Amino acid sequence: MGMGASKIFAGRRSFVAGTWVEGDEALAVENPADGSHLTDISVTPLSEVRRAIDEARRSFDEGSWADQTPKERAAVLGAFLDHFEATRETLVATMVAEAGQPQAFAERAQFASGLELGRNTIDLYLSMLHEDFNPVPLDELVRGRVALSICRHEPVGVVTAITPYNGAIIMAIQKLIPALMAGNSVILRPSPLTPISSLLLGEAAEAAGLPKGVLSVVVEEGSAGAELLTTDPAVDMVSFTGSTTVGKQILAQAASTVKRVALELGGKSAQIYLPDAVDKVGAGAMQVVAMTAGQACVAATRMLVPEESKDQVLEAVSGAYSRITVGHPDEPTTLMGPVISGAQRDRCERYVALAEEHGGRVAFGGSRPAGLEEGYYFEPTVLDLGSNANPAAQEEIFGPVLSVIGYKDLDEAVRIANDSIYGLSGQVYGADVAAATAVARRLRTGAVNVNTSVFSAYAPGGGYKQSGLGRERGPEGIRAFQEAKHMAIGELAR
Repeated sequence: MGMGASKIFAGRRSFVAGTWVEGDEALAVENPADGSHLTDISVTPLSEVRRAIDEARRSFDEGSWADQTPKERAAVLGAFLDHFEATRETLVATMVAEAGQPQAFAERAQFASGLELGRNTIDLYLSMLHEDFNPVPLDELVRGRVALSICRHEPVGVVTAITPYNGAIIMAIQKLIPALMAGNSVILRPSPLTPISSLLLGEAAEAAGLPKGVLSVVVEEGSAGAELLTTDPAVDMVSFTGSTTVGKQILAQAASTVKRVALELGGKSAQIYLPDAVDKVGAGAMQVVAMTAGQACVAATRMLVPEESKDQVLEAVSGAYSRITVGHPDEPTTLMGPVISGAQRDRCERYVALAEEHGGRVAFGGSRPAGLEEGYYFEPTVLDLGSNANPAAQEEIFGPVLSVIGYKDLDEAVRIANDSIYGLSGQVYGADVAAATAVARRLRTGAVNVNTSVFSAYAPGGGYKQSGLGRERGPEGIRAFQEAKHMAIGELAR
């Protein structure tokens, strides 16, 4: 057995503007691996959420953080990440317990990748120009008696960051580090399903000496705090990662004060196999469910293969899934743990039934695994679908369910891939790299991986269509937390 629940972070209070706050109500956090009660976390009183907003506004307007130089902010955030790194054992155990993620995923994909992402984001910010000459033609400058035309990138102000349960830490770092490096003050509201690990960010802020009010971490069971954080006039921007349904609500809530909104939402990404790459389907299928149990917005849950190879593919993918070890995330041999809740497991079952009702067939899995009566486990599942119109091919299930769909030619493959309200990610596999890249260029999605993948502070990600607005990571992800100000400077006319 690996790290147990005894090692999880013992913090119970919220971090509001540099102080630790305890409320009268408690949020019960469950361990999805066995359905047991993990711990109680104090819910942040709404009055303290209000104070978090007010203190964020004050700290930004007074310039205690925003007026520091980028190198000064980088030094503090470096110490912030150093403290976070020192909590490795506690943090990994906490993520395993509250999210049901296998240790290898919590250790590498969240902890190690999160630290690398944070440090590289600091370096990227320092490498960028945040005040530069604006390319106005010389004749316009002379005519307007302008000596300098400057574009200046300034912080947005007060930012609400709302993170999901499936990547609580890496999604928080993906938002906090660029927002804070840009000089903003931030209020983090983690998912009520996995709030414990995010409280360590408050501890890191305190240890690193972030000015009071620059970062708060608030916890709630319902949505009243989130509604305040997305509607209040003192908040300038909302950055949200989660479902498209909730993203639409946030967009509507932010509209009355015309806040900037950045949304990374749902996906129903396709992985397309050219005829010369069908032998790679096993590895591609594993990426969908291994470690995350399919709970990733970028998961390529639609597998598109040549129609004549479909039976061969179904056999290969079913064979790959039969070798996945499903079990308690504490076990070092576990490749796939539970989904987050009973409701999410029920959703998987419902969509498997809908797939069959609409003419689909379960080629492998499709139910709860034997011997795992406690916890919220669902078998890695392969669906044989005759059409992309099947509900299992159209809706984001957010579980270990892969749909296999045949195509007649590459034009039809592209059409099927683009036949979705979503457009977050995609994959194309082909021995003929030029042909595979040509297909990738035709996909209406924010990212496409051709025979490989990359997750980097230097490369942006985000969605087309109902998969979101704006970009995270990369220079675009930093600019998302900045306003562009044009300054024309000249001497007074004599």
